[in-house]
Amino acid sequence: MILNYIWVGFFLVAMLVALVQCFVFGDFAVFERIVTSTFEMSEMAVMKIALPLGGVMILWLGLMNIGEKAGAINFLSRIIGPFFSRLFPEIPKNHPVNGQLLMNFSANMLGLDNAATPLGLKAINGLQELNPQKDIASNAQIMFLAINTSGLTLIPIAIMAQRSILGAANPTDIFVPLLIATYVSTLTAIIYVGIRQKLNLWNKTVVGWLGSITLIIGLIVYCFSQLDKETMITVSKVMSNALLFGIIIAFIGGALYKRVNVYDAFIEGAKSGFDTAVKVMPYLIGMLVGIGVFRASGAMDYLIEGFRLVFSLFPINTDFVDALPVALMKPLSGSGAKAMMVESMIANGVDSFVGRLSCIFQGAADTTFYIIALYFGSVGIKKTRYAVTAGLVADFGGVVAAILVAYLFFM
Repeated sequence: MILNYIWVGFFLVAMLVALVQCFVFGDFAVFERIVTSTFEMSEMAVMKIALPLGGVMILWLGLMNIGEKAGAINFLSRIIGPFFSRLFPEIPKNHPVNGQLLMNFSANMLGLDNAATPLGLKAINGLQELNPQKDIASNAQIMFLAINTSGLTLIPIAIMAQRSILGAANPTDIFVPLLIATYVSTLTAIIYVGIRQKLNLWNKTVVGWLGSITLIIGLIVYCFSQLDKETMITVSKVMSNALLFGIIIAFIGGALYKRVNVYDAFIEGAKSGFDTAVKVMPYLIGMLVGIGVFRASGAMDYLIEGFRLVFSLFPINTDFVDALPVALMKPLSGSGAKAMMVESMIANGVDSFVGRLSCIFQGAADTTFYIIALYFGSVGIKKTRYAVTAGLVADFGGVVAAILVAYLFFM
């Protein structure tokens, strides 16, 4: 129901803002921009997202099927099972979906978006099989979506590369603060959903795993902080892609060891890829068009100015407000937020406080509405319960952390 209110709200607010733009400020082209946006976003949803996604999904669902037949997913399930059993108590012990969840989270952390999405769709389908009420989001699905929308990324290759392209003196200087912000976002998601679901997050298993993850992230931060910018980007790219290809080889090797017909297993798993891509098209088109209309009407600009006015009333440094468009756009549109990040670096300077904070905002969280529309749409979930709230709470935690670490590191 919350998605219904949000989607309708995009159009109603856009209409009100457009009327003000037209009759008060004489902007008679506003309705043309809005209508043009509906066509552009519809085309983008199909041609630039759904169809390319279909190809990637065909590949990765085929590879995942090989991994399942090789026993790799069950192996991962046994390793991660004790931790996931606390976060996802609805999932049976050693169930294959634990491995699917781990694969998706791992791909997200490595910044491998093309691999993470089909792995996530595979995982949400696995959770849907365990869901007793097929049209209502289960607790496990909400936790999964909240962690996904928190956008935990260990190696923000794309952001560092973009900073390098624009001539940053040290493109990797946002690495440590960005990692801190995105980790806070993920912890916020886990704690919020844990409280809503009355999970015991203070038991030794959860504390031990989160403590270990924190230690690993700390070591990564330390090791990468010792590298120069070119070495860091090179190591990041090599490590991420080598690990991903290593997983593929491990799947194939395990399947050969178990005397599985690898190619037939790939074809069997790949067949559902395109069907899933087609199934999510209406959900993608609906959400992206709503976002496009909201932005084209000028409502986003008014929202930013409203924040600037409110924060100016307090005796605080308000330099962060100029970077807020990225933070506000990120839950709505990844490409829109990226464009705003680049625009912010160009307008304010790639090494300015605003330019750096825009990059941290971009990596601190993920596209909440897109992810919820895509994943829940793929399995026919109509009642999302508090999934949107959980995603936005995680986003808010990431935004606050991003602002604080940006002031700490760059002011």
